[in-house]
Amino acid sequence: MPCRITWLHIVLVVISGHCWMHRAAAQPSYALEPTVIEYDADPSWPQYPDHVSREGWVSGMAVDAEDRVWFVKRGPDPVQVYTADGRFVRTWGKGRFVDPHHLRIDPDGNVWIADFGLHVVQKFTPEGKLLLTLGTRGQSGRDASHFNRPTDVVVTSSGDIFVTDGYGNRRVVHFDKDGRFVKAWGEYGSKPGQFILPHAIVVDSKGVLYVADRNSGRIQLFTQEGKFVEQWSNVIMPWGLSITADDQIWVCGSTPHWWRRHGKYQEYKDQIVMRFSTDGRVRQLWGLRLGQSKESLKPGETIGVHCIVQDSQGNLYIGDIYGERAQKLVPVTKR
Repeated sequence: MPCRITWLHIVLVVISGHCWMHRAAAQPSYALEPTVIEYDADPSWPQYPDHVSREGWVSGMAVDAEDRVWFVKRGPDPVQVYTADGRFVRTWGKGRFVDPHHLRIDPDGNVWIADFGLHVVQKFTPEGKLLLTLGTRGQSGRDASHFNRPTDVVVTSSGDIFVTDGYGNRRVVHFDKDGRFVKAWGEYGSKPGQFILPHAIVVDSKGVLYVADRNSGRIQLFTQEGKFVEQWSNVIMPWGLSITADDQIWVCGSTPHWWRRHGKYQEYKDQIVMRFSTDGRVRQLWGLRLGQSKESLKPGETIGVHCIVQDSQGNLYIGDIYGERAQKLVPVTKR
């Protein structure tokens, strides 16, 4: 039997449509409670004093137990320290480095800097007193007492030291807490346990080592005896690594690409930061605007993001080499 549309049907449709639009209007199309984390750059951080130079690549960063932010610059005032709200604390190291690459703070609060130009990794007090030198200053090599352009260092809770001897030798070198050579592993190659360029290294609370093999677009995991565990690839070109007290791994770099293609080298095509859990799952992603020149950079833009750390309040700090800037990224909590 054919269905007849009556005025009653029309009235019911209009009423139901009106009710639906009323309910839709009462339910906004955006989240009232945040479901993602965004960041805004703090343009007032850090507050450089007049006597401290802003020049130089910001290649390494660390946060100490007091939430003070340390970074090393390839410039006139290499080591600089600021509070989380941007106040200047100290600087040191003038004339003592050639190519400082990454900076780390060990469990005792000592400062470690890998200098690939001098072929050494050095340990300092927070005030800048030299305590230990690994490698032979000014001499490259591949043995127990020589590096070839080392890139990074990490110190475990027991005091063991691991160095990524990266630009030249493509290996990880293990020293004991007194700086005595233990062993080394790695060689050039794309297979698991080999390296294209080991660029950064961190260790988690269980003692697992994470190595950013930058130019191959992967992070490799090892035991402290040098046994390969697994690798995370095709996710990010990892330039810098850091790890929080609860084993959240922050990585900065760019989306994956071939390092050399069509006869040209491409360092990056964009700028991103990511947070991983120790099982390799991506927990967070944030994109940074790729700047065009150092002179025209706006807050939040970078040209070669190289290092990343997070403080206890959830703020991120990033170091930029070609933009020559350290920046603070603050989580957005209000619309």
